[in-house]
Amino acid sequence: MTVLLEARHVTKAFGGALRRERTVALEDFSLSIDPDAPSITAVVGESGSGKTTLARLLLGLVAPTEGSVLYNGQDLAHLSGAERRTFRRDVQAVFQDPYEVYNPFYRVDHVLKMPVRKFALARTKEEGRRLIEEALRAVGLQPEEILGRFPHQLSGGQRQRIMVARALLLKPRLIVADEPVSMVDASLRATILASLRKLNEELRISIIYITHDLATAYQISDNIVVLYRASVAEVGDVERVVKAPQHPYTQLLISSIPRVSTERDWMNEDPRLRQQHTATPTGCKFAPRCPAIMPRCTAARPPLYHTEPRRAVSCYQYDKSPSLPPEEMGAVLSDA
Repeated sequence: MTVLLEARHVTKAFGGALRRERTVALEDFSLSIDPDAPSITAVVGESGSGKTTLARLLLGLVAPTEGSVLYNGQDLAHLSGAERRTFRRDVQAVFQDPYEVYNPFYRVDHVLKMPVRKFALARTKEEGRRLIEEALRAVGLQPEEILGRFPHQLSGGQRQRIMVARALLLKPRLIVADEPVSMVDASLRATILASLRKLNEELRISIIYITHDLATAYQISDNIVVLYRASVAEVGDVERVVKAPQHPYTQLLISSIPRVSTERDWMNEDPRLRQQHTATPTGCKFAPRCPAIMPRCTAARPPLYHTEPRRAVSCYQYDKSPSLPPEEMGAVLSDA
């Protein structure tokens, strides 16, 4: 079976030349998107974990240092002009900043008309207008309130939903959404997330939802990938990972989610999480912060262990489970 989009042993590093320090932004990452089973996969982690680098790699905006990103089995780096045009239509992006993507000198109509014209989506102006209006309504916007305005005349939530509508115009098979609600009001987040879920359920569009917010990841996604310092810490069904996290880093993330309580329970954090051990270049990346550190953790990095259906964890505490090659991580998400 040919997958729609696949990252295969992808590593992205920056620097390293002329005495500059080499920074690894993403390391030996693999993931595949099954076109026959559209789902929402959340990629979570703290700042600097490699989330945005992953988004840019999947969109073909940067090339991997090692490994490859494949579209319908073809390396993105070797696509022909026609193939790359099809890729641009099938794989769309929604970025974090809902204002930066607009040219302030153009009305917002411009960002909607451009893909209609570039991809010849309509034969007449009237048909193009109808497509644009349908896309706006699909994300909860009224065309008469949006079209004809400049970006600064709209709210951040409206601008972001226009970008979702723009992606929807092309009827993509995959949307890569990089922190799409981090810069909008809390009251609008639910609306935007509901729009993404609707696209997945009704139009069968797969979504990679990149976020630092575990709460919204749990709200919208089917699967979750937890990144820590450029590597996968835990991956699996979102219900299992969030409700019963296995990796110490995932446990730390879950414990940091604010709760409505009169008790300041974050003060009860395990004091061992504040301990700092000596980091080693060959050991587990989380070892310096880990409360369950063992001697072997500083000697070599643990592989992914397939601990249960739809769950894999990179931690030696689960070494009784079979190890999992990185390229099979996508299969874990579709386990029965």
